[in-house]
Amino acid sequence: MLMEVEVKDKSYSLVNSSHIFEKEFMPHLDAMYNFALKLTADVDDAQDLVQDTCLKAYRFINSFEPGTYAKAWLFRILKNNFINDYRKKSRGPSKVEFEWVEQSISGEDEAAEPAYYADLQAETVNDMLGDEITAALQSLPVDFRMIIILCDLEEFSYEEMAKILDIPIGTVRSRLHRARALLKTKLVHYAKTKGYN
Repeated sequence: MLMEVEVKDKSYSLVNSSHIFEKEFMPHLDAMYNFALKLTADVDDAQDLVQDTCLKAYRFINSFEPGTYAKAWLFRILKNNFINDYRKKSRGPSKVEFEWVEQSISGEDEAAEPAYYADLQAETVNDMLGDEITAALQSLPVDFRMIIILCDLEEFSYEEMAKILDIPIGTVRSRLHRARALLKTKLVHYAKTKGYN
């Protein structure tokens, strides 16, 4: 017995859904991961974001019209997932390492640093030694970072970005201009050290 998924007047069998998923969506998996990694700046979060996007894309595959631009459809789902996760995290309580609480309560050596401080210091050193351009991009507000990634790294057209971000084309252009201006100011010193005036 084949399962069928229905949305409005369309329905695909499980086999057809799998075929559409493989043919239309799987070729864009690497691009989705790169976009997610640039948004989250964390490998695990990027993998989770791509996985959630794939699950939603498969779940709502009947709302996708085969033969249309699958990459833009997937990126829009990914962008919405990222924004939803970002909002949930910003509303939630801040998290504290259990080791730090345990040390505080027991009155152990206060000069000793909890493990997460050491990890944070190592991460900070890696960021300082890492790519200045990536650091500047990651420091941009999410809306500006997203538009730069979509346009300059993923090479979407203005129309495609407008659909993905669900904003008018004029907003795409102005946001891209402001994002590039912000990025430029962040990279002035770096450009001078590389010999650009």
